[in-house]
Amino acid sequence: MASMSSPRLPFLPARTHSAAVAVTAAATSSSSSPSPRRALKCSCASGANSVHPSSASRPPAPVVGGVGSADLNGLRAPPIPVAESPLPAYRDPHGLPRPLTSADLMGTNGETLKVAYQGFPGAYSEAAAKKAYPNCQTVPCEHFDTAFQAVENWIVDRAVLPLENSLGGSIHRNYDLLLRHKLHIVGEVRLAVRHCLLANRGVKIENLRSVMSHPQALTQCEHTLTELGIEHRQAVDDTAGAAKFVAEEMLQDTGAVASSLAAELYGLDILAENIQDEKVNVTRFMMLAREPIIPLVDKPFKTSIVFSLEEGPGQLFKALAVFALREINLTKIESRPHKKRPFRVADDTFSTPIKYFDYLFYVDLDASMADPRTQNAIRNLEEFATFVSILGSYPTDLSEA
Repeated sequence: MASMSSPRLPFLPARTHSAAVAVTAAATSSSSSPSPRRALKCSCASGANSVHPSSASRPPAPVVGGVGSADLNGLRAPPIPVAESPLPAYRDPHGLPRPLTSADLMGTNGETLKVAYQGFPGAYSEAAAKKAYPNCQTVPCEHFDTAFQAVENWIVDRAVLPLENSLGGSIHRNYDLLLRHKLHIVGEVRLAVRHCLLANRGVKIENLRSVMSHPQALTQCEHTLTELGIEHRQAVDDTAGAAKFVAEEMLQDTGAVASSLAAELYGLDILAENIQDEKVNVTRFMMLAREPIIPLVDKPFKTSIVFSLEEGPGQLFKALAVFALREINLTKIESRPHKKRPFRVADDTFSTPIKYFDYLFYVDLDASMADPRTQNAIRNLEEFATFVSILGSYPTDLSEA
């Protein structure tokens, strides 16, 4: 998708003062007769719709003071023509580009949206993108960082990326990328993950010596794969990418852990379904956009923030208390190393100062930023925190995974 920029209106320079005076004077001298109308003639050369005054109907050039200049004998000299200030070409208002609206970017069920996801077609992230924005155009990206950049560079409108899984935990890479890129979380979507063991046509489970998939998928199916007698694992970037590789290479001793959709897309057989160790396996995805949405209070909202604190006893307790005192529930807290400030001095009383890792704290609040309690809590936190950033305030996903 080509880069998009805000439409700009053509610049219309003002007429010069002298020309304006001349036109006014001419109108005064001929007040007894109506001023002639300008005939408009459209010119479509070069394909542009522009309108110019017709020379055939152009009124005579005005004169200074509306009359000719007087000579020393009091006789009138011929009128001195005054050159008109050139009129700028202008376009038909109906042909000008109009500003984009939210309706242009998102039709019913996201029909006009381009949504980026990480992986190959058939990935669980693609299924999450289609659940978040039905009928959207999905755009696969090789890496998480690529999906972030695609939104920032206006190649796509949204990105849907995993944030945490009920079995494997948090996807730390995406937490780090939230601070590296200036995007906003505008929604969340939960997706039930049902892993399948895939292989080429005619291959049986007993023929398999190894299996490849995303590291999270392999972790989620570890015990089941061991029970099936498949000991060797190969980690790749994407579940659907593993299925694609097995199919293209026509591997006979290697299977893939991926979705049933991947099996359909790449022509593989499903040897076993729902092979995750725990039957309830849900991944929570975040929906990213260039601009935040306006938070509301008439339906459940969630707010995601990140902050860092000074060294000292009870600092984290104090930070969490600003929410507890206002009865704001926390649904998640995650700590990540502060990459821009990796160490902090905990005690400098000794000859060799004691240093510890410094951390960022990611917290999800069960509240909307439109709620005054949340606003007051954030202001309270900013009084002593070294860094505070709001990642997004968005509707809570209440649908079935």
